[in-house]
Amino acid sequence: MTEAGAESLAEMLDERQHLLEIALWMFSSEITADRIVQETYRRWYALDDEERASIAVPRAWLTRAAGSIALELLAAPFPSDPAHRPEPITDLTQHQVRFSQAMLARHDRVARRFAAACETGDTAALRAVLAADAIVVSDGGGKLRAAVHPTYGADAVARFVTALLTGQPGTEVAAGSVNGRTGLVLRRGGQAVAVVSVSVAGAEVTAVWIVLNPDKLQRWHRP
Repeated sequence: MTEAGAESLAEMLDERQHLLEIALWMFSSEITADRIVQETYRRWYALDDEERASIAVPRAWLTRAAGSIALELLAAPFPSDPAHRPEPITDLTQHQVRFSQAMLARHDRVARRFAAACETGDTAALRAVLAADAIVVSDGGGKLRAAVHPTYGADAVARFVTALLTGQPGTEVAAGSVNGRTGLVLRRGGQAVAVVSVSVAGAEVTAVWIVLNPDKLQRWHRP
């Protein structure tokens, strides 16, 4: 993920899932885990170009950062409001909570709201489903590795998504399975032109990951 040779978004999605697994191993709260991952990437992009270039193995750096953030949360005094307390994982049964049908159903509902807003090109509806600190990352569509520049904030993300994904003649926008959870697949003439994965916390989309590289889209093509 150095600026000179950033990973493709497909690889970044795999990397993000790895970080999420670390956070979920320590906390049973999906919301807490997602915040840990978001903070990990915030710290990465807060580094300057020289600092990022000096990191030989970005994935290892991110893994350490995520673990450090999780430990900081565990060591912090609990807030007075129990609803905001992170819940440490105590056994395998709790660790499997993240795979529950209830959580998948919630993600599906939010992702489909997002998909509906994309299908109609409704920027206001997109803004309504996005978290205030939402982020969007796109691979830019190139076949070569290229720098991944995120866009932050619900307003900016809504404008970016509207401009990139909506209003394209002959393009079908459909909800579909992306990395095991509901996402979006955009097709033109049966050929996938974009695949979108979303991260969800509560009733909001916290992150949007857009794959445009045609080499990564072949398995979503339809005959």
